[in-house]
Amino acid sequence: MTSDTQAQDRIAEQGAPSGESGTWARRLRQFGHTPLLRADTRDLLVPPFPEPGTRLWAALGVAPREAGRLARATGWAGPLLVALLAGAVRFWRLGSPRAVVFDETYYAKDAWSMLRLGYEGSWTDRKVADPEILAHPQVIPLSDAGSFVAHPPMGKWVIALGEGLFGFDPFGWRFMTALLGTVSVLMLCRIGRRLLRSTFLGCLAGTLMALDGLHFVMSRTALLDLVVMFFTLAAFGCLLVDRDRARARLAAALPVGADGRAGPDARAAERVGTGVRPWRPAAGVLLGLAAASKWNGLYFLALFTVLALLWDVGSRRVAGARRPYRTALRKDAGWSVLSLVPVAALTYLLTWSGWFASGQGYYRHWADGRGGAWSWIPAPLRSLWHYQYAVYEFNVGLHTPHRYQSNPWSWLVQGRPVSFFYESSPAGQEGCRAAGGCSREILALGTPVLWWAACAALGYLLFRWALRRDWRAGAVLCAVAAGCLPWFLYQARTVFSFYAVVFVPYLCLAVAMMAGALLGRAESSGRRRDLGVVGVGLLVLLVAWNFVYFFPLYTGTTIPTVEWRARMWLDTWV
Repeated sequence: MTSDTQAQDRIAEQGAPSGESGTWARRLRQFGHTPLLRADTRDLLVPPFPEPGTRLWAALGVAPREAGRLARATGWAGPLLVALLAGAVRFWRLGSPRAVVFDETYYAKDAWSMLRLGYEGSWTDRKVADPEILAHPQVIPLSDAGSFVAHPPMGKWVIALGEGLFGFDPFGWRFMTALLGTVSVLMLCRIGRRLLRSTFLGCLAGTLMALDGLHFVMSRTALLDLVVMFFTLAAFGCLLVDRDRARARLAAALPVGADGRAGPDARAAERVGTGVRPWRPAAGVLLGLAAASKWNGLYFLALFTVLALLWDVGSRRVAGARRPYRTALRKDAGWSVLSLVPVAALTYLLTWSGWFASGQGYYRHWADGRGGAWSWIPAPLRSLWHYQYAVYEFNVGLHTPHRYQSNPWSWLVQGRPVSFFYESSPAGQEGCRAAGGCSREILALGTPVLWWAACAALGYLLFRWALRRDWRAGAVLCAVAAGCLPWFLYQARTVFSFYAVVFVPYLCLAVAMMAGALLGRAESSGRRRDLGVVGVGLLVLLVAWNFVYFFPLYTGTTIPTVEWRARMWLDTWV
């Protein structure tokens, strides 16, 4: 886990003359002392991945050569193992409960309609339609009349893929969210590894997300928010890869001195381009898909675009540019903006292809025969624009009170989780053997210990970003802000805490980064490292225990009502 400043400290210490190494060199640097030998700017631009340790394999009796191979394989083997465990619990009894859970009553049915019609058709009243869909034989009360819907189509197309593969039943409409939830754990392990330059911390971040109750519940429910989380996380990963590759090209262009080290060079930093950057258009496509699943993906597009531009400025500055902002605007900004915003807009438009092609979607022919100043724009595009405006008016004006609505201020502490499903049964019925009766619930509750630890971790990242200029902390905070802060603009609107699933990956990265600080640097004393290992191990064990403790509430498992009440730690959870 190495930031630019930490890397510079270590390189300076390694190259300092005798008497200026170790802690003394770090203290001198705090007072402005510059070592005689300079750091290699190439390592500051692209900090190398540390060589994986072989101590564990050697302790197991593995030969040194094979131990090296096994250690290098952990870069993929570790994330794959974490994802395998995450997938095992997410697909376990995925079709249970056999019920239409919470807003599945909208999205599962809209997805089936799009699979059959290409757009959202009309259904009979859900109190009638839901039992008919779950009945044997199944009745599907769908008509081809277009229906007004509050969200774009991409997330429903994703759900429809699972329904097309496995049928129109709970397993079918939950399959794709379970798959995306599993793959997102794998992605987070790899993203954390690249961001923190540590396979262990990357796998720790993925493990924490695998053990988060909110991510788990949303992975097993056919709602749109986890789809947004998946696409935005994938876009974040693409931007990280792009950052490393662009900085590597700048590093390769720097002149190397007689001592074999490269230093900052204004000429190279201001004139060298960063070549073809395919990972940025890929991020643009993914951000377009996120916005086409639910409109809060637009905030990720806006903030990630700014983040990418600031990364370019930082790259030019480290490489030696005298005016890094001007250089970045001249050399990088045009490509950055064009490869993100227009690409995302085109992707968004393409997700409406079914609505365009069908000719029967809601408002599909609204602009037909209408004149006016905008009549030169094709009627289908004007009809879509009118539809988007109507959806916007509906969303910002949604003030219908709901029992489980919550204020965004309470999300990080999980003040008001949402009950997706609840059933109670008296003793002697439906397999209940408890004298006081039984309860069965699916509660969209983040693992409390993890979320409360994340609050502390965000405070630590604010310190790292504001006072230590740590770009990694800034990147994680930017992503959390994109997922959380926009909802503060709509505090009068009906909002729910499960919207927070879009920034769960970055909370896990924050906790992993804090864990890296607790573990200490490699050159720290043995006692310091031992205390760090104990602290981090205790935190992970508490998170795992907490997830297991609440597992019945995440899966709708029938438990005695007295045990259900024991898990209602806060009055606001009931």
